[in-house]
Amino acid sequence: MLFYISLVAFLSLLVMLTYRYRAFVIPHLPERVKSMFPKLSNYTPLSTFSEQVGLGLTSDDFDIEANIREGDSRTGLDEQGTQEVLEIMRRERVNFDQARLIRHNRILARNGIDPSGMPLDSKAVTRL
Repeated sequence: MLFYISLVAFLSLLVMLTYRYRAFVIPHLPERVKSMFPKLSNYTPLSTFSEQVGLGLTSDDFDIEANIREGDSRTGLDEQGTQEVLEIMRRERVNFDQARLIRHNRILARNGIDPSGMPLDSKAVTRL
């Protein structure tokens, strides 16, 4: 019985360590193993402002090209937000500014705020 408990504990420790150090372990796996788990190999480097301008993520109201001209030291826009905006642009066939507005309104709705900025909670005090 003690042997099996020790074996389970050892295997659990091995799984946790592999998960914790997966960034170091994944490059050493054979291609055959990586192809069985496609999520292991979906790493994409952060995009830069130049790449994001090429994807159409700029407008007169949200000028990323100004960041490039001024030599902004940041790498680019938030990757998750960028992917959400691109997905909205593709799915709903809207321009960049409209997609940003749709994403922003969704974030507000998730947090219980209507598009005008007023809370949807009936108990909220909005004036004194």
